[in-house]
Order: sequence, then structure tokens, then C-alpha cells
Amino acid sequence: MFNSNINIMKKGFGLILIMCLLGIATMFQGCKKATVPELTTTEVTQVTLNSAVSGGTITSDGGEDITEKGVCWSTSTSPTIADSRTSDGAGSANFTSNIVGLAEGTPYYVRAYATNSVGTAYGNEVTFTTSQVTGAVLTTTEASSITPTSAIAGGNVTDAGGGTISARGICWSTAQNPTTDDDKTTNGNGTGIFTSNLSGLDNGTVYYYRAYATNSFGTTYGAEYHFITPVADIDGNVYQTVKIGSQVWMAENLKTTKYNDDSPIPNVTDSEEWMGLTTAAYCWANNDEATYKPLYGALYNWYAVEAGNLCPTGWHVPTDADFIALEMSLGMSEVDASGTEWRGTDEGKQLKSTTGWPEGQNGTNTSGFSAPPSGYRYYGDGLTKGLGLICYFWSSTSIDDALAAYRRLDADNDAVYRAGTHKQAGKSIRCVKD
Repeated sequence: MFNSNINIMKKGFGLILIMCLLGIATMFQGCKKATVPELTTTEVTQVTLNSAVSGGTITSDGGEDITEKGVCWSTSTSPTIADSRTSDGAGSANFTSNIVGLAEGTPYYVRAYATNSVGTAYGNEVTFTTSQVTGAVLTTTEASSITPTSAIAGGNVTDAGGGTISARGICWSTAQNPTTDDDKTTNGNGTGIFTSNLSGLDNGTVYYYRAYATNSFGTTYGAEYHFITPVADIDGNVYQTVKIGSQVWMAENLKTTKYNDDSPIPNVTDSEEWMGLTTAAYCWANNDEATYKPLYGALYNWYAVEAGNLCPTGWHVPTDADFIALEMSLGMSEVDASGTEWRGTDEGKQLKSTTGWPEGQNGTNTSGFSAPPSGYRYYGDGLTKGLGLICYFWSSTSIDDALAAYRRLDADNDAVYRAGTHKQAGKSIRCVKD
């Protein structure tokens, strides 16, 4: 009986002891102090010109509920919630933050933050720099459909440089390196291919052009190209042109049947009549317009030249001095250029076309002059001679009442012949720009 009571007492004491220990533990737990949260900052990704993405990972709420969390940033170190910040809700879950309203090309410092009743804590600091707009990348399309007053060009903007293309087009000038301060087209915006119509051009003029594209960085340019506009006569014939030295020449023989005031030039086909002329006339080689007009142009006597308005307005039949300047620009010495008969070295070869002459006797046409073997009409019998073998060009320089100066190129000679001949002869004409 006594022992039973003792056992009951031991069991009761044990229960009391356990209850006391539990109470002490509960008391200590109730006395544990709350702290600010603990967290880390997520590395910055998806950086653009004015935005980025970061966030945070919360490792402890500090014993209290988190009421606000996000990231804060500044251009100075150790940003706080007094600086720019996101607000990404409450709770202790990890979070992602969209950082917006940034300036391009700028370094920023970022920290995640979390707030509970104790205060605000910050994660580690990370840094990044926003992207920056650079110049656009683009190419220039070579010109086509070139007329005396217009042309078509264009470009392709392949990279906007990280920005937005606000303007694009072609700019052009008679000087190299044209800019948007010169003549230009405006062909919309954005990247991609565009086509430009260049207008208001002058005939026989060298133009330099290039594509441009503008973004917030500024205006950048594609490769520069150039072309020379052709010239049209009063009949509507269009002639390619070439710049040789400081001169601009037709690169084709004249074909007009009218003066530039629209008055007609007599077409004389009869040989006897041609021989006796002291007035203006023209003809086609062998009187065959269909065959020889496209190949060689027309043949004119010097009296047609004498009128002074045979070439298109703004152009003229070259003087003897104009021919000398041409020859010297191709490398002929001044002494040779001032001489007569065959002069120089290969200047004739530079002037002759690369086709149409006898085999092995074509020119190099490095000048771009493209002289064909157009023959001539002989003053002595009024017949066409020398087709495919020779060409003559009148100058506007009269030697005396009977003779005028000319230039001659032969199939079997690389030099240039200078002399005078009878004004009744029929010869080709090349015009030079005033």
C-alpha cells in the first residue's frame, strides 16, 4: 500500500516536471526577439536601353510577416527605398522586379529590399549598365534608270543600332561626301530596303550619293557611289557622258537632225550636191539611217558646226584647244599636243571603243570616250569611206576660209592625228559641256 502511493507520487511528480519544462520552453519562445528580414539580390538580366530585370530571394522573414518587398536602384552606390524602387507585394516568396524608366548607356546600382515590422533590410548590391544606341548600319544601292534630270537609287538599313530609325533616304551632291544638309530624299523610317527617286538633276553632271539613316545617336551613311547624268538633244536622242580630266564630254557621236533652236539641218544625200556645199548639211553613212545612226551617229559638214548651236543647250562643239586639253589629260605632253599629224603614244587607244574596230585593233577605252570607227564623207567625191577603220571629229576652230581643224583615230595607230581639212567633208561630232 505504501509502495503504491510512492509510485503514484513519482508519476505525478514526473508529469509536473514535464509540464514545467514545457512551460519554460514556451516562455523562452515567447521571449525570442524578431529581426529584419534576410535576402539576396538577383543578378540583373534583360538589359535594354531603358529597362532591366532583377529581383530577390528571401532567406528569412526575421520572425515577422514581410509587408513589402522589391528592388531599389540609383546611379550611386548603396541605393535605398528612398531612391527609385519597385513594389512587388508582401510575403516571403522569391520575387522578380521589372526596372524601368532608365537612361541609356548609364551605370546603375541595385539592391533587393524587404520590410517587416522591425524595419527594412537590403540584399547584396549588383551593378549593370543600360544599353546605348549606336549608329545605324546600312548599305547604298547603286543608281539605275539615270536620265538627264533624274535617277533611282536607294538603300537597306540592316541594323537600327539599338534605337529607332526616324528618317532614311538618299543624299546627293556634286561634291564628295554628301550629307543630309545637301539634296536628299525622305523614304520613311525603320529598317529594311527602300527606293529613292532623285530628281532636279542637271545633264552631264557628276553626282555623288549615299544612303543615310537617322536614330537618336545621329545620322550615319552607307557607301558613297557616283554617276554622271546623260544629255538629250532637241530630237530627244539621249547620250551617255563621261568626265575626262576637268571636262565633261558626250560618250557617243551626235545624232541630231536639228539645231538646238529646233530649226532643221538639211539632210543631203546626193554626192554631187554634197561636194559643192558651202552651207550646213548632215547625212548618215552610206545614207543608211537604220543601220548607221545607232552605231555611228550622223556625219556633218563644218558649215553645220559654224552655226554655233548644233549641240544641246549648255554644250558646244569642241575647239582645237578643247581637244588639246583632252589629249593632255590622257597623258600627252604639251609639246606633242601642240604639234600636228600623229602625236602622243597611246592616247588614241585610250579614246577608241573596245569593240567595232578590226580584230586586234580595238581600243582600251580607259578614257570612257568610246570612239567608234564611224568613217567619214569625203569632200572630193561625196562618198562614205573608212567605215570600221577610221573616225574623224570636227573641231569648231576654223583655219582659213577653206579648212578647219579636226582629230582622227585609225584602227592601226594608237596615237591621235591633228590637222585641217576641207569644210565640205562630213565628220562626226562630239560635244563638250560649256
